[in-house]
Amino acid sequence: MANIKEMATAAKESAAKLGINKFDIYGSTADSSSVQVDQGEPKQVKASNLSGVTVRVWNEKNTMGITSTTDVDAKGLELALKTAYEASFFGVKENVPDFSPEAIVPIDSTPEEKTPQVPISQVIENLLAAEKEVIAAHPAIAGVPYNGLSQRDIDRFYLNSEGAMRAESHSLASIYLFSKTEESGKKPRSAGAFRISKGLNDLDIDGCIQETTEKTISHLNYEKVKSGKYTVVFSPEAFLSLLGAFSNLFNAQSILDKQSLSTPDDIGKEIASPLISVCDDALHPANVGAETFDGEGTPTRKTSLIENGVLASFLHSAGTAKRMNAKPTGNANIGAKVTVSPNFYHVFSSAPAEQELSLETAENVIFIDDLQALHAGVKSLQGSFSLPFDGWIINKGVKTSIESATVAGDFMELLKSIVFVEKEAELTPGGVCPKIWIEGLSITGE
Repeated sequence: MANIKEMATAAKESAAKLGINKFDIYGSTADSSSVQVDQGEPKQVKASNLSGVTVRVWNEKNTMGITSTTDVDAKGLELALKTAYEASFFGVKENVPDFSPEAIVPIDSTPEEKTPQVPISQVIENLLAAEKEVIAAHPAIAGVPYNGLSQRDIDRFYLNSEGAMRAESHSLASIYLFSKTEESGKKPRSAGAFRISKGLNDLDIDGCIQETTEKTISHLNYEKVKSGKYTVVFSPEAFLSLLGAFSNLFNAQSILDKQSLSTPDDIGKEIASPLISVCDDALHPANVGAETFDGEGTPTRKTSLIENGVLASFLHSAGTAKRMNAKPTGNANIGAKVTVSPNFYHVFSSAPAEQELSLETAENVIFIDDLQALHAGVKSLQGSFSLPFDGWIINKGVKTSIESATVAGDFMELLKSIVFVEKEAELTPGGVCPKIWIEGLSITGE
């Protein structure tokens, strides 16, 4: 990616030449390499360098045009500015996007050094060794059909005609392993795990192997489960995937579009058990790929969404904040339309629990490890869900895998039915969360 100061100078010169007074530019580049393996052989080796910038221009009538390009030299920027200016005369006239008022607010952050990428040969070796170890863990494990080990360098920047200028870089490495069993007279069983870090040398590959094998082996002896109402314990990843499926609850753009379970007047309403609090916290220490600003240049921050069961605030872009008389929260994505999305969830409990619950002593509870078919089984505007899952029925610490079952309910009722939030949180791809206990959920066995 070109030097941001050089780009800003080139953009200002081109804008002056074209008679453009107001514009902004957001761009990113990702340099990545990844591998997949199959039965001791490399299956897919990929390397890519993806980059692009989005240019927005406002004309004299304050309507906006937008274009995107991968050409970030002076000529490419001039063409993008010219195209966006021409498009601006066809832009929307109501609720026209504008600069974020916080795009020029200083950010207290230390620039991160990128972690050097390791040779692709070493990436392949590490993944082949991981696959071999998983298969060797038990005779029933036939393979690891889904797997991947990747490393990525990311650069991002934002600048506008009012002098805003931001840039940041970081590195990520991740591994996922998903195994499958084959036993005579039994159904295939599977399980997986995921790890992420700043670089491949810091990646907890052994922990990923161990979690994958332990889960897979625990699914080998499975039984049917009776349909009925159960106390259900969601794993951190399962709870966050469900929370993400109903994220319209906190999304200001969805609320303004009347595509949400919330309305603008719901702030201050009790929507969940007082045991649970939820924040969107891009800068949480556990967030490996933390971003310090969003697509509009607004600094990211900790935004309290649910405080002890009470809806505290929504996630905003500059446009939704202006319309709802609030402040931008650093959750905007720039595109043909500015969208709003969560950065990194932090789920916790700050209220004292009436009872301490434990899987070691609980009787007849369902532990849901992984929810499936979220794209099909969630009705996000009705609040209902019916989802197949992987999990166990647990009786005083003894885990028995469930052959196949679905969990169904209403998400708003589920939030109010939380009876315990464990203290120990775990890092997942979507955020940090402990195990969540919910009373009276409907489980349908086969």
